[in-house]
Amino acid sequence: MATAPEDLLTAWTALLHRCGATTDPEPYGRELLRRWSEPQRRYHSVAHLRAVLGHVDELAGHAADPDTVRLAAWFHDAVYRPDRTENEERSAALAVRALTAAGLPAERVTEVERLVLLTVDHDPAPGDRDGEVLCDADLAVLGGTPEAYAAYAAAVREEYGFVPEPDFRAGRTAVLRHLLALPALYRSPAARERFTGAARTNLTAELDTL
Repeated sequence: MATAPEDLLTAWTALLHRCGATTDPEPYGRELLRRWSEPQRRYHSVAHLRAVLGHVDELAGHAADPDTVRLAAWFHDAVYRPDRTENEERSAALAVRALTAAGLPAERVTEVERLVLLTVDHDPAPGDRDGEVLCDADLAVLGGTPEAYAAYAAAVREEYGFVPEPDFRAGRTAVLRHLLALPALYRSPAARERFTGAARTNLTAELDTL
């Protein structure tokens, strides 16, 4: 990436200042955006980061601490290698290192770490309002139009282009079945009302093709 998206960089810098940063957050914002722009990313890209942050804003009224959720959104896929299985754990560890170095309070850093780790299986505990908002924002793509969902699914397949088709189908089937088996795909009232029907239709339709 030649230059960082300046609107996202501005939003990051303002967020870190609101959350108590004691160092200049801009350099690390540029580093984060560089990570989100890595060439192996087809779906988990700057566009995904932007979409998740937008959905967090829309659902912020449900969150206990919207800015902590925004921090977690910035880091939730900051480490992303399709050939690895510990991306969320590495992303959470990156958040701890970066936010501690920025001078944020330890309690907030620990909460960001916890929220990022929730995106392993998107199953927050009942009443975990911040976890619900982050997971709902991350899964909002499932509730898009059939065309948008098809583009998402195709981008995910591109990210896993190194995986043979039979193995990809088996792995993708397991992911879709896990999502459909969750007690609820969406936990916040607004996301549940807006996305649930379309998401279940989209997931079921893709599963039928595998």
